[in-house]
Amino acid sequence: MTTTKAQPADTYYAATRNQTRHWPALEGEVRADVCIIGGGFSGIASALELAERGRRVVLLEARQIGWGASGRNGGQLIRGLGHDLQRFTSSFGIDGVAELERMGEEAVTLVRQRIERHRIDCDLRWGFCELANSRAGFTALQRQAAELQERGYPHPLALVAANRMREVVASDNYHGALVDMGSGHLHPLNLLLGEAQAADELGVTICEQSPVQAIGRGPRLQVRTPRGCVEADQLIIACNAHLGDLVPELAGRVLPAGSYVIASEPLGERALTLIPQNLALCDQRVALDYFRLSADGRLLFGGACHYSGRDPADIAGYMRPKMLRVFPQLADVRIDYQWGGMIGIGANRLPQIGRLPEQPNIYYAQGYAGHGINVTHLAGRLLAEAICGEQSSGFDLFARVAHRRFPGGTALRSPLLALGMLWYRLKERLGRDRLA
Repeated sequence: MTTTKAQPADTYYAATRNQTRHWPALEGEVRADVCIIGGGFSGIASALELAERGRRVVLLEARQIGWGASGRNGGQLIRGLGHDLQRFTSSFGIDGVAELERMGEEAVTLVRQRIERHRIDCDLRWGFCELANSRAGFTALQRQAAELQERGYPHPLALVAANRMREVVASDNYHGALVDMGSGHLHPLNLLLGEAQAADELGVTICEQSPVQAIGRGPRLQVRTPRGCVEADQLIIACNAHLGDLVPELAGRVLPAGSYVIASEPLGERALTLIPQNLALCDQRVALDYFRLSADGRLLFGGACHYSGRDPADIAGYMRPKMLRVFPQLADVRIDYQWGGMIGIGANRLPQIGRLPEQPNIYYAQGYAGHGINVTHLAGRLLAEAICGEQSSGFDLFARVAHRRFPGGTALRSPLLALGMLWYRLKERLGRDRLA
């Protein structure tokens, strides 16, 4: 299967979704305060925030709600906006970086509050474990824990030394870990569907099977689909890796990259022998592994980010050896589901939230680099604050960033980035060899 043609029924999440509602396609001409393109977390979160502020919102989704990465991802709800924010000190200053770190923690709180407010059943469990791939990696986790405690991080943290790793994961691959009880994991599609239902109840008009064909620009925007048109004062572009060439100013800033997940058969009592505390886990590598248990006791194992633009012909055949390198004791286990999806990667791996300078009534959010569940909810709030004229230091901070375009046009972007990522992985391997 290929991720571009894959349908939601191919995923474990689609097979265990707790609602089957679908919304009709856009028909005719509709007026709105704000039109949103994209039915993932960014679009739905923005719609909810705007509806709560009294705005009339129409949301257009080309396929169906949750078809993209929001309904396919690893389900890990992790604090932060990305790795190594300190490298942006020259751009934002010390206070600006501190604000980014604060927002990365606030983003998880937003998701928690949304689930509680709307009573969304999405298998939320607290507890995340970052795994050190080397002794140097564990030293970095020790520094991270000290920094979090110094700035008053409100959730329990625990460092796990190499000789205690079996307390968190039944694998001999790691040199230590940091457990964070302020992060966790959930069923992403059920979260999104619950939020879409809440948006609908607040008056948001949701249209599925409504791909946008053209955007007429000006003080009043016309957003055209095959059978209708939305006229709106503001527009939010929330397409991320699936934007294509719809908005040329944004298309070159994000590269679609494939990520893949397999789900084992239900493991019964064996499940908690693998992950005794039922944590979400991921390692520190560039092409990282991430894994967790589902509510029905399956191992969900993902990773293998591809920048080549080509997907494995057999996702299970590609991912199973990676799973067995972590858990060789699962050699006899059946794989029940296999799927992939596209995530959006920016050149500097910082989320892109802002508006078009030449068309300031068009806003956007994209480029989450694998931190999508929490940061999309933050983006929705920041966009709503900006559109509604509220003071939003967070939006202003993100809007200051001049995001570079990937070089080479559509034909060369993926190969060039794949070459760059190969270089980083080589450096990673050489570092491990020096420490061996």
